[in-house]
Amino acid sequence: MSMERFVLLSFDVEEFDMPLEYQQPIEMADQMRVGHEGLVVTMDIVNNARATSTFFTTANFAQTFPADIKEIAAKHEIASHTFYHSSFAVPDLLESKRCLEHISQQPVYGLRMPRMRHVEMSDVKAAGYLYDSSINPTWIPGRYNYRSKPRTVYTENDMLRVPAAVSPNLRIPLFWLAFKNYPYALFKRLAIQTLKKDGYLCLYFHPWEFVDLKDYNIPAYTKRHAGPVLQDRLSKLLKDLSAEGSFITMHNYLERKNFY
Repeated sequence: MSMERFVLLSFDVEEFDMPLEYQQPIEMADQMRVGHEGLVVTMDIVNNARATSTFFTTANFAQTFPADIKEIAAKHEIASHTFYHSSFAVPDLLESKRCLEHISQQPVYGLRMPRMRHVEMSDVKAAGYLYDSSINPTWIPGRYNYRSKPRTVYTENDMLRVPAAVSPNLRIPLFWLAFKNYPYALFKRLAIQTLKKDGYLCLYFHPWEFVDLKDYNIPAYTKRHAGPVLQDRLSKLLKDLSAEGSFITMHNYLERKNFY
């Protein structure tokens, strides 16, 4: 009997602040507008595919669009993406968790830091989280080098960590930039290879990727296929992955596999 496989699909629900990284001004209202437009599109795709997912959400975004977050929480998992996407202080770990729980009316179990930035696991545990998904166990030039970290779920300082998917052996990253820049057939092949090897696949994207970003002066590789093309690609990926495994929230996966 073949092993049951699981797809841990996740989205970082946030202010679209990427232009600020490249010294391009963008008002908070526009950051929120782009993020929300992307979320509406993303939810159509995810719900049509019946792809139960985890939404790592900034409390700032949730406070701006509480009705959307509460609606998502009825079918999916809401987790923390801290309070603000552009700034962080340790108290934000607890404050964002409390805020998201108040809005969603659901417990918040997980954390993912914006831009996968480093965070002390002792601080994450102290804030009451059960797992962290702020690690991409590969090398991204100019960002981080975590090739020495485990590829699959592990414990660090008494905190469960759920790494983003990378391929076996070569650790080819399967994160959001890969999805839009690799040929689709290559991404799909590596994703299914990883799913079969590990028994699960942890993918993450951002809702703002799925709306038109041509007006923003950010690197071409960050907005490639943005809009309808990437929407269609995500729909296709979810259909293809549904033939290989079951979609599940991160918390439910960890619970099901007795990690807690």
